[in-house]
Formats: sequence, structure tokens, C-alpha cells
Amino acid sequence: MSLPPSGWGGSSTDGGTGATPEAPTCPRHPDRVSYIRCQRCHRPVCPECQRSAAVGVQCVDCVRQGSKGDRPQRTVFGGRAGSGADAPRLTIAIIAICVLVWIGELLSPRVFQEVAFAPALGTTEPWRLLTSAFAHSPNQPMHILFNMLALWLVGGYLERMLGWARYLAIYLVTALAGSVTWLLFQPVDPADPEAYVPIVGASGAVFGLFAAVIVLNRHLGRDSSSMVATIGINAVIGFLVPNVAWEAHLGGLVAGGVLAGVIALSRSRGRPGLAWVGVGAVLALVVVLGVARYALSPSGFEAPFG
Repeated sequence: MSLPPSGWGGSSTDGGTGATPEAPTCPRHPDRVSYIRCQRCHRPVCPECQRSAAVGVQCVDCVRQGSKGDRPQRTVFGGRAGSGADAPRLTIAIIAICVLVWIGELLSPRVFQEVAFAPALGTTEPWRLLTSAFAHSPNQPMHILFNMLALWLVGGYLERMLGWARYLAIYLVTALAGSVTWLLFQPVDPADPEAYVPIVGASGAVFGLFAAVIVLNRHLGRDSSSMVATIGINAVIGFLVPNVAWEAHLGGLVAGGVLAGVIALSRSRGRPGLAWVGVGAVLALVVVLGVARYALSPSGFEAPFG
């Protein structure tokens, strides 16, 4: 009987010293032997800690470290792309505020009186021009239902496309533009009872979002025929149904289209900062129009809703 060749059977040795080399183990799971190594740090990695890479695998630690240095993906207009942009949090927050205010109006008439806007109150409580965009008629559930449904469908789309900052700027500026445009057609003399007729609703801002979708979709080569039809139907309703502030719809629509046009122009020219210049310019124009409406009217008056 002959002995087996060297290296067959029995215990192997290291360099003739008699020491047995240790089997490689996963750093995160020392009890698991692994002969597969991470392509980045070259440490052993067990099947549970392996992550597919362009070549071979990487360990979870290297994948996590590499992701920290990655820039988030952006849409062409600056919004966050990918899975992190799935939830339109700002749109949800705006809807929640509107619903809470509406519930408050149902519980107490005082809430409506504190947030609604009337022309006679513009010089003493100008913030009502904006707060009125978060309130709705407590006696007309369809008013808030339609606006919130439209805001959910259109707002979420725009928020993902623009990012929360640009989206919020469009919403607030168009809401203000809607209130100011309605104001331009109303009496502001405190001696006139019509100057105390209040207005509420997010319709001005919603129409501004409608216009923004059309302009931005056109820039991207997308179809917006359904949105154009929606605007047309609501424009007709504004003239046929009483107590609908078509002036606010018009003001929000124009402001939203202009703002979206500036944003699209800033991206096409590679100058994102130009968008904020446009937002500031539109906001300044809206404020000037509101101030001009009161310029020749008595100021400093205040009275409750009659």
C-alpha cells in the first residue's frame, strides 16, 4: 500500500509549519464561512449580505456607503425623481389644512369670519387674501369636494415634477392672484355694503395649477387636451352658476400659466435661478395691483361681516 500524494486526505498544512489556515468568514456574521468577497472592500460576504453590483457583488456596508455620495435623481424641472418622490406630502398637507378649516367652519361660524376675505377688510387684514384660499363654503360640501379632488389629481403631479418649493410658490402666488383679480372687480368703499361680501375657496390656486400643467406638459411634448376641456367646462360653469367667482379663476389661471412658462424657460436655458426671479416678479405685480385697487379708496377701515 502506498501513501497518497501530498495534499490528499488528512489536514492540510501552511508552509510546512503545521498551522491550519482559518476559513474566511463574513464580518457581519462571523459564524458563516464565505469564499465570495466584496468587489469594493474585498472582505468575505455571506449570501445574506451580498448585493448585486455591476461586476460581482458588494457587501451591504459598501452599498450603503456608496449611496450616501449619490446625488438624488431630478426631473427636468427640478423635482425629485424615483421612489422617494412617490408621496406628494405637500399636497396632502394642503388638503388636510383645507379639510380641518372646513370642519372648523361647520363647528363654529367664527372660523369662517376669521379667514374669509372681503374687499372692505383688505387694508387692515391683508392676510385674508391668502387665508381665504384654505377655506370653503360650509353650506356647500361640493365646493370643497371638487377643489380637493382637483388638487389631489393635479397637485400631486406638479409636486413630483417641480419639487415642493416651486410647487408651493405656484400655489400661494396663484391663490393670491385669484383673490386680487376678484378684488379688482369689487367695490372697496366701506360705505358700500357690497364691500363686505366675503369670498373663500381654493379655486384660484387650482386653476393656477391647471394652467401650469398645460404649459409644462406642452414643454415636455405631452398631451393636455383633457385639462383644456376641464378648464373650458369650469369656465362656462363660472358664468352660469351664481356665487362663483370667475374672476378668481381667471386670475389664478393667468398667474399659473405665466409662472410655469418662466420655470420652463429657466430650465431650457440652464438657469434654474431665473424661475425664482419670475416668481418674485409675478408676486410683485399681484401686490401692486392689489395696492392700486385701494389707492383711491378710504383706508384704515374695519368692520365685521354683515
